[in-house]
Amino acid sequence: MAFSEEEVALAMKIMADEQAAASAMMKVTEDRGSEEEEAATDPVNLLWFGGSSENPEGDLARWAPTGSSTLTAHVDTAPPPLSATAEDVPGECKRKPTGRYVLAAHRADEKDGLSREIPQEPKAKVTYRVAGWVSVDGGPDGGHPVRVEVRSGEGSGFGGGVVLAEAGKWAEIKGAFRVDEQPRRAEVYVHGPPAGVDIKVMDLRVCAVDRVARLRHLRKKTDKVRKRDVVLKFNPSAADAVNGASIRVVQVDNAVPIGACICKAAVQNPAFVDFFVKHFNWAVLENELKWYYTEANQGQVSYADADELIAFCDRHKKPVRGHCIFWAVENSVQPWVRALNPGQLKAAVEARIRSLVSRYNGKFPCYEVNNEMLHGSFFRQRLGDDIDAHMFRETAAIDPAPALFVNDYNVENANDPNATPEKYVALITDLQKRGASVGGIGVQGHVTLPVGDVICDALDKLAATELPVWITELDVSVADEALRADDLETVLREAFAHPAVEGIMLWGFMQGHMWRDHGQLLNANGTLSEAGRRFVGLRTEWTSHARGKVDGDGNFKFRGFHGKYVVELAAGAGGKVRRAFDVQKGDAPLVLDMNL
Repeated sequence: MAFSEEEVALAMKIMADEQAAASAMMKVTEDRGSEEEEAATDPVNLLWFGGSSENPEGDLARWAPTGSSTLTAHVDTAPPPLSATAEDVPGECKRKPTGRYVLAAHRADEKDGLSREIPQEPKAKVTYRVAGWVSVDGGPDGGHPVRVEVRSGEGSGFGGGVVLAEAGKWAEIKGAFRVDEQPRRAEVYVHGPPAGVDIKVMDLRVCAVDRVARLRHLRKKTDKVRKRDVVLKFNPSAADAVNGASIRVVQVDNAVPIGACICKAAVQNPAFVDFFVKHFNWAVLENELKWYYTEANQGQVSYADADELIAFCDRHKKPVRGHCIFWAVENSVQPWVRALNPGQLKAAVEARIRSLVSRYNGKFPCYEVNNEMLHGSFFRQRLGDDIDAHMFRETAAIDPAPALFVNDYNVENANDPNATPEKYVALITDLQKRGASVGGIGVQGHVTLPVGDVICDALDKLAATELPVWITELDVSVADEALRADDLETVLREAFAHPAVEGIMLWGFMQGHMWRDHGQLLNANGTLSEAGRRFVGLRTEWTSHARGKVDGDGNFKFRGFHGKYVVELAAGAGGKVRRAFDVQKGDAPLVLDMNL
């Protein structure tokens, strides 16, 4: 393996720029960390008066029925176990289930349920975790959505969580909320299943998220998952010549790609291009490869804009994800396709696969085949249950090299009963049984109020498939710059620290070129937002560079992130010798012979 002088020079320039930004960032981070450390306390359940853990959930005096519901207290002698990820949640929010629960019966409407005042007012601009267990009884078979909503005394909602609960089983609620201004009064409100279905609520808790403890945990986890001890060993014949010689190790690429979406308008902006080239190593086309874009009118197919963007990425040596061949959500399907009868639609599907996949054969390392199948079934409803797997099979038949991904949203948020990790795994399993070569799982990451252990729990469940996971469309939308930076850091750290995650893509980064407002890393005038500074700081933190001297045994040792490196050794008469090497995953130290 070899790198051109241009690549090494660019890597070193970026390293210098990032280290300068990081040094400024470090002071901000230290100040912020000190403030958080001072403010951090053992999180307590705001539903308990005075924060006391002696107030049991089963005390009906604190719950009120809503609508036609009636409330009674009960005990389950076989409560659910504490989830594995909850072990990393400090304070009262990781208490083991007590078995005591409140039953809301005689519900005549999905809005009927139970509510409870939060006696300790939530603080403004603090993220709170809503946790607990719920179950249902009665009604039709299958799961029912149970919603735990946090709202003001006037009824406006702040957030919460939703879970699909089944009769006879306890499901864990994992929600979140945040208030912009401290409310005069707030309450939790539990509802959701259809009339006639009873709701059970056990050990509901509302606790402030302890960012300090979580970030400390993630830094340790990242070191274990993403780094390795390395020994550069110079051959004995050269040992005498190199002993004590100055050496520099530069990481030129991280093993975990971090990329961004691009579009035709954005790449005309020099500030956009400069930030993209410096800080991202993969790309995805925002719209230009989608079917509604390449064939808006039947028979008029054009890949001109896609080709232009792919050529741009080729010039800058950025691999491109193929997004997407189809889109399962009906309102994202162009009108002429929606108007086709089943026979015509099947022919159009076959033509689309042949057109796109044949044109870019061998070009894309991966494809997202049929976008958002958890939220849409346009093709399945018209062409049968096997059509999604058929799309995978036919794509692989034309171009067997790319990894073929599923891709969907809300899977990591615990706020969408249609997009639970369990449903995602079931969809993947069904595709595989039908002969689809599913090569990866796309978790979009359009997040609001991210909570670290909730994201980690979803990733753990997806990792059980043993398929690589990518965060494919990450953005956070918060007007407050500091909160946006915190939310972005939460998701990035959780993803980077998780061993199943093999890539992260941002769904835009510059104001004016993003799908969601208030998500920018780069302002319209080309200056960094707080989120942008945090992002650059993380990129620097996750890049390993080392300097020193070769020891008396002809070795140089360092611990570095997985990825590609260049080592530069001072030679005689002011010369320099360079070698390239890879640091791959492994528990044992990596010993590399550096033959000069």
